[in-house]
Amino acid sequence: MASESGSSSTTQRALEIESEGGSFDAYLAIPATGSGPGIIVLQEWWGLVPQIRDVCDRFARAGFVALAPDLYRGESTTDPDEAARLMMELEIERASQDLVRAAHTLRNQPETEGARIGCIGFCMGGQLALHSACLIEEIAAVVDCYGVHPNVSLDLEKCRAKVLGVFAENDDFISSADVRVLSDALEGAGVDAKLRTYVGVQHAFLNEARPEVFDADTAAEAWRDIDQFLGAELR
Repeated sequence: MASESGSSSTTQRALEIESEGGSFDAYLAIPATGSGPGIIVLQEWWGLVPQIRDVCDRFARAGFVALAPDLYRGESTTDPDEAARLMMELEIERASQDLVRAAHTLRNQPETEGARIGCIGFCMGGQLALHSACLIEEIAAVVDCYGVHPNVSLDLEKCRAKVLGVFAENDDFISSADVRVLSDALEGAGVDAKLRTYVGVQHAFLNEARPEVFDADTAAEAWRDIDQFLGAELR
């Protein structure tokens, strides 16, 4: 099932995807050219909120076909305590199936070019983006934006994607030691990865919907790095 809307630059489509234990919704954004390489966009712990849809639209304006699956299956929040609950109650096995189905759906959209796709995630979604690359061979490029989820373990020996890590110097959730541990694990598994820590910013500094942590200048720098990485790997 799908519904469609459009603008002068991009087209958006709502999808319903069948998976384990029922279906889930997804948001798809298509570039004005009508086609492009595919990328999965994974939510923060808030859910599939308007800001994540905006990220999909941003990628569509840059020429990508971007799909954001609703991993909470209809739930979202603006309350941090509720967001923490939703994250911790996420059924990882079911979410893994949903990620596989989302990747399959994205690759089979008529607008998606090529067999290889990318995956980017933020906060909870950053860890799930890395997890996705361990599950799905077609994911060739991953951007982990300050990823964290204590219940998601990574089988990095199965990761064949190149990885870009985007981290914040002043992150209350991810320490510099955590970043070093991830870097060592990626290197040990033979994953081609570059992890960068951006100075003077906090967790979620890319999220323009959160003015208390958003940093426009550093976010612009990080987005340039992200765009360059994904363009090199997927185009």
